[in-house]
Amino acid sequence: QVQLVESGGGLVQPGASLRVSCAASGRTFSSYAMGWFRQAPGKEREFVAAINWSGGNTYYADSVKGRFTISRDNAKHTVNLQMNSLKPEDTAVYYCAAAKVLSYSDYDSPSEYDYWGQGTQVTVSS
Repeated sequence: QVQLVESGGGLVQPGASLRVSCAASGRTFSSYAMGWFRQAPGKEREFVAAINWSGGNTYYADSVKGRFTISRDNAKHTVNLQMNSLKPEDTAVYYCAAAKVLSYSDYDSPSEYDYWGQGTQVTVSS
Protein backbone atom coordinates (compact mmCIF):
# COMPACT_ATOMS: atom_id res chain seq x y z
CA GLN A 1 0.00 0.00 0.00
CA VAL A 2 1.28 3.45 -0.94
CA GLN A 3 -0.23 6.77 0.08
CA LEU A 4 0.64 9.84 -1.96
CA VAL A 5 0.35 13.49 -0.97
CA GLU A 6 1.05 16.29 -3.44
CA SER A 7 2.16 19.79 -2.52
CA GLY A 8 3.60 22.91 -4.10
CA GLY A 9 0.80 24.04 -6.38
CA GLY A 10 -0.20 27.66 -6.69
CA LEU A 11 -0.86 30.66 -8.90
CA VAL A 12 1.97 31.85 -11.13
CA GLN A 13 2.35 34.13 -14.13
CA PRO A 14 3.10 32.85 -17.63
CA GLY A 15 6.80 32.16 -18.06
CA ALA A 16 7.35 31.46 -14.39
CA SER A 17 8.60 28.27 -12.76
CA LEU A 18 7.01 26.08 -10.12
CA ARG A 19 7.88 22.78 -8.50
CA VAL A 20 5.28 20.34 -7.31
CA SER A 21 6.23 17.49 -5.03
CA CYS A 22 4.75 14.18 -4.01
CA ALA A 23 5.51 12.52 -0.69
CA ALA A 24 4.94 8.78 -0.49
CA SER A 25 4.42 6.53 2.46
CA GLY A 26 5.36 2.87 2.51
CA ARG A 27 8.64 0.99 2.66
CA THR A 28 8.38 -0.20 -0.94
CA PHE A 29 8.38 3.25 -2.57
CA SER A 30 11.66 2.61 -4.38
CA SER A 31 10.12 -0.35 -6.22
CA TYR A 32 7.36 1.75 -7.83
CA ALA A 33 7.44 3.68 -11.04
CA MET A 34 5.98 7.14 -10.54
CA GLY A 35 4.03 9.43 -12.78
CA TRP A 36 2.46 12.86 -12.95
CA PHE A 37 -0.87 13.48 -14.63
CA ARG A 38 -3.02 16.57 -14.87
CA GLN A 39 -6.66 17.36 -15.42
CA ALA A 40 -8.10 20.66 -16.52
CA PRO A 41 -11.79 21.54 -16.07
CA GLY A 42 -13.94 19.75 -18.62
CA LYS A 43 -11.04 17.68 -19.92
CA GLU A 44 -9.81 14.15 -19.42
CA ARG A 45 -6.88 13.35 -17.21
CA GLU A 46 -3.70 13.47 -19.29
CA PHE A 47 -0.19 12.15 -18.87
CA VAL A 48 2.57 14.62 -18.04
CA ALA A 49 5.68 12.68 -17.04
CA ALA A 50 6.86 9.37 -15.59
CA ILE A 51 10.02 7.97 -14.05
CA ASN A 52 11.06 4.39 -13.45
CA TRP A 53 11.97 2.94 -10.05
CA SER A 54 15.64 3.90 -10.20
CA GLY A 55 15.23 7.26 -11.87
CA GLY A 56 17.24 6.07 -14.84
CA ASN A 57 14.41 6.38 -17.32
CA THR A 58 12.06 9.30 -17.74
CA TYR A 59 9.17 9.94 -20.10
CA TYR A 60 7.38 13.14 -21.02
CA ALA A 61 4.33 14.27 -22.89
CA ASP A 62 5.22 16.21 -26.02
CA SER A 63 3.46 19.28 -24.63
CA VAL A 64 5.88 19.56 -21.69
CA LYS A 65 9.08 18.12 -23.13
CA GLY A 66 11.96 20.54 -22.62
CA ARG A 67 10.05 22.55 -20.00
CA PHE A 68 9.26 20.01 -17.27
CA THR A 69 11.63 17.69 -15.42
CA ILE A 70 10.62 14.74 -13.25
CA SER A 71 12.95 13.43 -10.57
CA ARG A 72 12.80 11.20 -7.52
CA ASP A 73 14.62 10.71 -4.26
CA ASN A 74 14.10 7.16 -3.03
CA ALA A 75 15.77 7.87 0.31
CA LYS A 76 13.26 10.64 1.00
CA HIS A 77 10.30 8.88 -0.66
CA THR A 78 9.60 11.87 -2.87
CA VAL A 79 9.04 12.57 -6.53
CA ASN A 80 9.20 16.08 -7.94
CA LEU A 81 8.04 17.82 -11.07
CA GLN A 82 9.98 20.96 -11.92
CA MET A 83 7.94 23.09 -14.30
CA ASN A 84 9.60 25.93 -16.20
CA SER A 85 8.30 28.36 -18.81
CA LEU A 86 4.75 27.76 -17.65
CA LYS A 87 1.90 28.54 -20.00
CA PRO A 88 -1.80 29.20 -19.32
CA GLU A 89 -2.59 25.84 -20.90
CA ASP A 90 -0.61 24.14 -18.12
CA THR A 91 -3.37 25.15 -15.70
CA ALA A 92 -4.81 22.00 -14.15
CA VAL A 93 -4.96 19.85 -11.06
CA TYR A 94 -1.74 17.85 -10.97
CA TYR A 95 -1.85 14.29 -9.66
CA CYS A 96 0.95 12.03 -8.53
CA ALA A 97 0.57 8.30 -9.21
CA ALA A 98 2.46 5.10 -8.44
CA ALA A 99 2.67 1.95 -10.53
CA LYS A 100 3.87 -1.47 -9.35
CA VAL A 101 4.69 -2.45 -12.91
CA LEU A 102 5.04 0.06 -15.74
CA SER A 103 5.57 -1.02 -19.30
CA TYR A 104 7.57 1.01 -21.78
CA SER A 105 4.56 1.21 -24.07
CA ASP A 106 1.84 2.13 -21.56
CA TYR A 107 3.53 4.55 -19.17
CA ASP A 108 1.14 7.29 -20.28
CA SER A 109 -2.04 5.36 -19.49
CA PRO A 110 -3.78 6.21 -16.17
CA SER A 111 -5.02 2.61 -15.94
CA GLU A 112 -1.43 1.42 -15.47
CA TYR A 113 -1.13 3.21 -12.12
CA ASP A 114 -2.24 1.64 -8.87
CA TYR A 115 -2.23 4.52 -6.40
CA TRP A 116 -3.13 8.19 -6.73
CA GLY A 117 -2.77 11.32 -4.67
CA GLN A 118 -5.50 13.88 -4.10
CA GLY A 119 -4.01 16.45 -6.48
CA THR A 120 -2.65 19.97 -6.25
CA GLN A 121 -3.92 22.96 -8.23
CA VAL A 122 -1.57 24.77 -10.59
CA THR A 123 -2.89 27.97 -12.16
CA VAL A 124 -0.94 29.93 -14.75
CA SER A 125 -2.46 33.34 -15.33
CA SER A 126 -1.48 36.96 -15.64
